[in-house]
Amino acid sequence: MQSIKNILNEYHAELTDIYKRQEIEAVFFRLLYFYHQIKRIDVSLKPGLQIDETKLSAALIKLKQSQPWQYITGETEFYGMKIKVSRETLIPRPETEDLVDWVINDFKNTSGLRILDIGTGSGAIAVSLAENLPGNFLSAIDFSEETIKTAQNNARLNNVTVQFKQVDILKQTDCEIHYDIMVSNPPYVRESEKKMMHNNVLQYEPESALFVPDADPLIFYEKIIYLAKKNNTSYVYFEINEFLKSDLEHLLKENGISSYEFRKDIFGKWRMLKLKVASSKYQVQTFNF
Repeated sequence: MQSIKNILNEYHAELTDIYKRQEIEAVFFRLLYFYHQIKRIDVSLKPGLQIDETKLSAALIKLKQSQPWQYITGETEFYGMKIKVSRETLIPRPETEDLVDWVINDFKNTSGLRILDIGTGSGAIAVSLAENLPGNFLSAIDFSEETIKTAQNNARLNNVTVQFKQVDILKQTDCEIHYDIMVSNPPYVRESEKKMMHNNVLQYEPESALFVPDADPLIFYEKIIYLAKKNNTSYVYFEINEFLKSDLEHLLKENGISSYEFRKDIFGKWRMLKLKVASSKYQVQTFNF
């Protein structure tokens, strides 16, 4: 048995080269609650509180190897919902919550929509849209069978209905049904950008969900726009690479798309794109150019 204060001090000593002080404390208290259901306020009220350090010590070893805490616990939070994650799924990011929020704000008073989440991963986007846009049909696809299983589990965990299907979007030539909205956070990090990324991403998160070849970085955007046009989809929402904004604008012009809007995320980076592909009976907020 050790005092929580001593265990926290050990975390600071061992992780100082990997995380900032505030990050160490945030991760520590997440793990403390996950393993022992002890909140930060409990530690403040009982500073001498002691616990069995076995699980926290094991987690510390993994953190020192740059393993993300989300993979250690097997879960995270996204848009106020608990989302299970595995090594086969990308860890949902705060900036993706901004994308989800954009869709929800545009269609919060609308029902009867058919919405497709492309490259669903953990299912975070589809599950949060299903929870916050009731009365609409949610479908989600991913090329990985294991990823689909995780996404299905997250739908059950959050008590929402989403139709999941294993599909390789790059091999699709059409959609089985009409969709009013497509949403996607596709792979968009160029191989050459790996040198800018941290080890906790490079060593643990699935490369197939992150990287695209430098020679064809818009491969997923091109395919999704092609399918949206063929399917007569009204709106498409993308998460994007901030460095490829001008390339995407050129792609949109090549495809005859003139109604579109880029937005910055909470960190001030160009990270989102909404485009109108076909006419729609649904009223949404006007585009801001």
